[in-house]
Amino acid sequence: MKIRYLIANLYGVGGTIRTVINQANAMAADHDVELVSVFQARDRPKFPLDPRVRLHALADLRGPRWRHPVRGWLRHRPSLLVPPTEVRYATFSQLSDQKIVRYLRSLDDGVLVTTRPALNLLSARYTPQNVVRVAQEHMHLRSHKPELVAEIARWYPRLDAVVSLTDADAVEYAALLDGARTRLATIPNGLTPADRAPAAVDGRIIVAAGRLTRQKGFDLLIKAFAEVVADHPDWQLRIYGDGREHGRLRRLIHRLHLYNHAFLMGGTTTLEQELAKGAMFVLSSRYEGFGMVLTEAMAHGLPVVSFDCPHGPSDIVTHGRDGLLVPPEDVGALAAAMKSLIGDPSRRHALGDAARTSVMRYDMDRIRLTWERLFTELHTGTARAR
Repeated sequence: MKIRYLIANLYGVGGTIRTVINQANAMAADHDVELVSVFQARDRPKFPLDPRVRLHALADLRGPRWRHPVRGWLRHRPSLLVPPTEVRYATFSQLSDQKIVRYLRSLDDGVLVTTRPALNLLSARYTPQNVVRVAQEHMHLRSHKPELVAEIARWYPRLDAVVSLTDADAVEYAALLDGARTRLATIPNGLTPADRAPAAVDGRIIVAAGRLTRQKGFDLLIKAFAEVVADHPDWQLRIYGDGREHGRLRRLIHRLHLYNHAFLMGGTTTLEQELAKGAMFVLSSRYEGFGMVLTEAMAHGLPVVSFDCPHGPSDIVTHGRDGLLVPPEDVGALAAAMKSLIGDPSRRHALGDAARTSVMRYDMDRIRLTWERLFTELHTGTARAR
């Protein structure tokens, strides 16, 4: 089967990029797989890629040819096809409009998986119907602005399938697309294949990771950690990731006098190694699409503490058995949960051991089989209706 994944920028660092590469790598053993990046600004992706996966970029931004006056003009003109309420609207342009539409119209077979709302909407409008068109949701429906949701309701019924990360999100899509023939499915993210060292559960390091954006709630985590340090000054917080909130978070760390305790570690492509140094992992997001980093941490045997935000953490963590869930955005509850685990090493070990076992349901081979079944059913036309 020919399977193509279309992603905005394969060459950055982020959860969606990592997830899509993981899926492509897994599918490449038995299928003809191509990763198509709208933009390319560096030579190679940051994450490991199976050599059987073919790479293609629509707008290769390296080299002098992008100084051509027409291309340069289009590149700096705002997109006319991507809704302005799409979170990454500013990254698209009239140049990417042209490149994407030309690419979509050129397809004539196989499966196309698009990986964010802008690309899903364009696929619905311009991909020929003899291609199986699958929209992959990496956040959740209600995280999108109302104007974007209206566009989703208008165009997604043309797609063959919409795949959510959680059942709760699939229910919301079912209500929005009621009456459409679009297939709805829930397929969670699979674990990145890796040799995982056991976590240093008896250490004194709390680990967190994600883009430095408001969504990830690292400001809430830093405030909660200030309460932890007051009782446990020998503990340390390490936050891995890059993003526009870096300066604001650094100022918050200094304002709370945590400069010897809380550290912004920057982005990393070796998160597995960093997770293994932790004694616990904390997810402080205001909202999530799934919470892939939770599963990665749990696979190391890390005890986890997480806000019970929409959507994802409660699908992954069973409170009190393989982790702790606290009310969303409750800084005091987050601090109390961290302190409870700091004060009880045996519980950290018990939760970590249970976590390592429970996340095996996200093993990539299992997730791959689920994707293969969906693609096969859609490709043969046996399940195009919900």
